[in-house]
Amino acid sequence: MKAILINDDKSLRWDDVPDAAAGAGEVLLKIEAAGVNRADLLQREGNYPPPPGAPEWMGLEVAGTVAAVGEGVCGWTVGDKACALLGGGGYAEYVSVPAGMLMPVPEGLTVTEAAALPEAFATAWLNLFHEGGLKAGDTLLITAGASGLASVMIPMAKAFGAYVITTVHKAALAEAIRPLGADMIVNTENESLPEVLKAQAAAGHSVTVAVDCLGGSVMGQCLPYLTHGARWIMIATLAGDLTEVNLRTVYVRNVRIIGSTLRSRTQAVKEKLLAELVENVWPHISAGTIRPTISAVLPVTEADAAHQRLYSGNNAGKVVLTVD
Repeated sequence: MKAILINDDKSLRWDDVPDAAAGAGEVLLKIEAAGVNRADLLQREGNYPPPPGAPEWMGLEVAGTVAAVGEGVCGWTVGDKACALLGGGGYAEYVSVPAGMLMPVPEGLTVTEAAALPEAFATAWLNLFHEGGLKAGDTLLITAGASGLASVMIPMAKAFGAYVITTVHKAALAEAIRPLGADMIVNTENESLPEVLKAQAAAGHSVTVAVDCLGGSVMGQCLPYLTHGARWIMIATLAGDLTEVNLRTVYVRNVRIIGSTLRSRTQAVKEKLLAELVENVWPHISAGTIRPTISAVLPVTEADAAHQRLYSGNNAGKVVLTVD
């Protein structure tokens, strides 16, 4: 079979790799589409290695057709349509997946759309509800509102009753994400996020939960305007690794700063997250109240072009690769 490999100079090539097979407790999935994530860019740069036992090539989420079922697997048969969360190996023709890491393609979605679900939706569910404890009536801040993850988090949070504030870095992106339904979009090109949060707190919408993939100097400046007991969840630091924090603010306001990644969780935790998604979120997807937002679909052989879309920061939604 073939997969996208990383050359020594960080360029990409579509080349032969050993065939995948379904072992005991596993399903062999013929990949039809793979979601692209910023974690793939980090892996390409050598900063985010796959976990032990995962293929060396990139790809954390896929969708396709069950091609074989390993010994001891129940609930899946050859020909079923499924999407899967992976430790790696999605930029390929086939992948072997522990059965508990598969989910059915939601009713009404194409396989290409389903490839945009597992990583982003599991990350959103983990951080909104497990780490953030989000509930109806809370105010949520999501930075980088045009990202693939935010395109999931915003409608998911709205579906569960939250007031949502998000950020973009240019006006065109604000218009692109407006259909996602955020209550407030902050254009940081000409607005100060800390000042906006201060005003929102005065208006009764002080932030209860923040999910931040940017970090940088602004992060510490925002903490004084959170509600008492708020959770600020760091999932990446695209705007910089360092910030200045007034520690008095943290303990006086009982603010929790939480570091979180999905890939580092155990398989058991991930399987639990996926089961909760199917139970709690899949009905919203089938009903059309939550949908994946896809900004571009490219063939897997154009993985580099797909990565460049994420590097540019100008895409609104998920980028998906198709595998013929």
